[in-house]
Amino acid sequence: MITYLQAIILGGLQGITELFPVSSLGHSVLLPAILGWNIDQRSNLFLIFLVATHLATALVLFAFFFKDWVLIVKGIVRSLKIRKIETTDTYARLGWLIIVGSIPAGILGLLFEDKLKTLLASPRFVSLFLIANGFLLYGAEIIGRKKQERQSVCDENIAKITWSQSFKVGLAQSLALLPGFSRTGSTIVGGLGVGLNHEEAARFSFLLATPLIFAAGVLKLPELLTSADIKIVGPILIGSLTSAIAAYFSVRFLTKYFETKKLTSFALYCIVIGVAASLSFY
Repeated sequence: MITYLQAIILGGLQGITELFPVSSLGHSVLLPAILGWNIDQRSNLFLIFLVATHLATALVLFAFFFKDWVLIVKGIVRSLKIRKIETTDTYARLGWLIIVGSIPAGILGLLFEDKLKTLLASPRFVSLFLIANGFLLYGAEIIGRKKQERQSVCDENIAKITWSQSFKVGLAQSLALLPGFSRTGSTIVGGLGVGLNHEEAARFSFLLATPLIFAAGVLKLPELLTSADIKIVGPILIGSLTSAIAAYFSVRFLTKYFETKKLTSFALYCIVIGVAASLSFY
């Protein structure tokens, strides 16, 4: 059973680490193990809590980028009406790029759902994945230094990537199905790999994450709640609220941070925390 204090800590941690490129699932698995909390990470209750806090994050992302989503939805509707995606229609292309980029993680998540659940209860594997996430971010920075940075983010630049490039970014995002790999980090790495700058890659990452996290929450939460103890409702609500507040301040910070900063500090953080966690388990 998750206590209210644990719910606040885990909710706040999830809201921050879901958007920072340091893996929310990884931290949610490692922290209870390191602190010795009596939480069964294989149980439906823990999974319900994680799904609910992720859903809260998705709602915050949707609200933060609400004006953008209005433009994107209108663009998709326009393309459906004329049965064509105009190359000059930035938000129609951006909307369909998001749909294409969501396919890999959606399919892989459904196919390997049961196997991925077992990794949630394995802090040792998670700590290793966190180290790997750090090296992934650092490697992307080394490669990215060779690319010229644009001075400002532009949705037109994001909309210029091809369908196959968007699919590749989606494949990169799929790494986050492994707890320890960051959804934001892997998607930014994928975005850098197809020619976006840091700010554009971060923006595309946040837009790409919103429908996927929201869909997973809407699909799984009702199913899980039907088999849950009523006592978990309180911790879920307080954890979700804390997650939403933390996510709001995180996305505000990161949209500014990636205007000038890189992934290096997050890479070093993941490596240090992953190594420290690995040593603690032995």
